[in-house]
Amino acid sequence: MKSIRTTFALLVLVTIAGSTALAEVPNGSETESTRLMKRIRKQLVTLPFYGVFDNLSFEIDGDTVTLHGQAVRTSTRKDAERRVAKIEGVERVINDIEVLPLSGFDDSIRVRTYRAIFRTAGLYRYALGANPSIHIIVNRGHVTLEGVVANKVDSRLAYLAANQVSGTFSVTNNLRVEQEY
Repeated sequence: MKSIRTTFALLVLVTIAGSTALAEVPNGSETESTRLMKRIRKQLVTLPFYGVFDNLSFEIDGDTVTLHGQAVRTSTRKDAERRVAKIEGVERVINDIEVLPLSGFDDSIRVRTYRAIFRTAGLYRYALGANPSIHIIVNRGHVTLEGVVANKVDSRLAYLAANQVSGTFSVTNNLRVEQEY
């Protein structure tokens, strides 16, 4: 009986030690491309005028980075390219960021959509912090929601709130769901 308990205790210790060792391997063997992705993402989200009305993304192909998305300011587009070009391991930057046209009409829709979404019960938390997880892109009266939300209900609530804003021609919901039910 004592040897069974000892064997069981050893088995538990080996299992715990093995799972701990396996859990530490990914952190220690982070690939160069993963580190590059993290550096690029950090540079983009910390741009001085990057905010809820901008949407930036990127692709990496070897040592070439292609920037995508939409920005309200021309300076955001230029700053993104300049910052990414300075990152070690990046040799070439292709800047496909679209600068949204200046429009008081679009600015009005941006503000009203922002208020409609983030005043909706439960969605205010997505506006917290320096980099909101819901981005509102307005281009000539057409609204696109980009970003990540916790669940399908939040995605649907954001879409419904944006759809109720007067003056919008259409609303496209590109919100990604973090977890499925």
